[in-house]
Amino acid sequence: MSAAYPWLVADVGGTNARFGTVAGPGAPVEDVRVLPVSAHAGPAAAVRAYLAAQASGRPAPRSAAFALATALDGDHIELTNGAWSFSRAGTQAELGLSTLLCLNDFEAQALSLPRLQPHQLRPWGEAPPAAEAVATGTVLAVIGPGTGLGVGGVVRAPGRWLALPGEGGHVTLAPADDFESAVLSQARREFPHVSAERFLSGIGLPVLCRAVAAVLAEGEDVAALPTEQIVARGLSGESQACSRTLDLFCAMLGGFAGNVALTLGSRGGVFIGGGIVPRLGERFFRSEFRSRFEAKGRFQSFLAGIPTALITDTLAALSGASLALEQADA
Repeated sequence: MSAAYPWLVADVGGTNARFGTVAGPGAPVEDVRVLPVSAHAGPAAAVRAYLAAQASGRPAPRSAAFALATALDGDHIELTNGAWSFSRAGTQAELGLSTLLCLNDFEAQALSLPRLQPHQLRPWGEAPPAAEAVATGTVLAVIGPGTGLGVGGVVRAPGRWLALPGEGGHVTLAPADDFESAVLSQARREFPHVSAERFLSGIGLPVLCRAVAAVLAEGEDVAALPTEQIVARGLSGESQACSRTLDLFCAMLGGFAGNVALTLGSRGGVFIGGGIVPRLGERFFRSEFRSRFEAKGRFQSFLAGIPTALITDTLAALSGASLALEQADA
């Protein structure tokens, strides 16, 4: 396949769609713009809006890669937590593209890991190894609490990186102590299946906060609080329920990340992406995240040797979409 330049790359979540352009071989992603998903009828309309904002005279993209927050199976694509529902082939024809790759958003996020630079990361303790130092067969994992909860992996193969897409955010969440058991029991009154995403995401934090407030039983009304206010009130300390919610979020995210590390054998590191954790700042690095990550009984020493790091660059998945096009063209 010959993927002609310029390339268009996109990272489409439930809330926002991020677009960028790759001008030529080896070029970085440039001219990045963020558009709200709800403001556009579908990806073709959003692409047209993005291109209309560029300088006149620029050539139209010939090839594109869309990283999409949903499971992919066939031509019809529907976002899990967003309004877009579209045909891949129809969108390719509508935009006049010679190539259109559609991949899971965390497939792209995983493919971004080999290209991350130190300034795009904040490690918890020891930094993950550089991509060139990663041995063949080594797995890296990424977890992203954003609108939903994404999970992906990437394995070093001879001459390329192979993504391991999946829907790990929808696995059943497990408690680690009696308080968490009570919180999960409370949430099950609202949802018969409490997945990791039900708590560890933008759509999940209000669910977690309501359950925490009910278990604390101190009469605090948090029923109408959106994620942004839960984070703000928790960080300021003005709400005990919100503060306890943030602590529980970090701890349970650590336990979940440890599960992912064990499942994938991700000795190359576990990376935390998404838009929520960066908002927590030092609260995250003072939390129980890392201790819960390692708290796996007989496999504590195995997990102690796996580095963890926060991805501070929220646009990193665009470079993963670019790598997907690059490897498809190889």
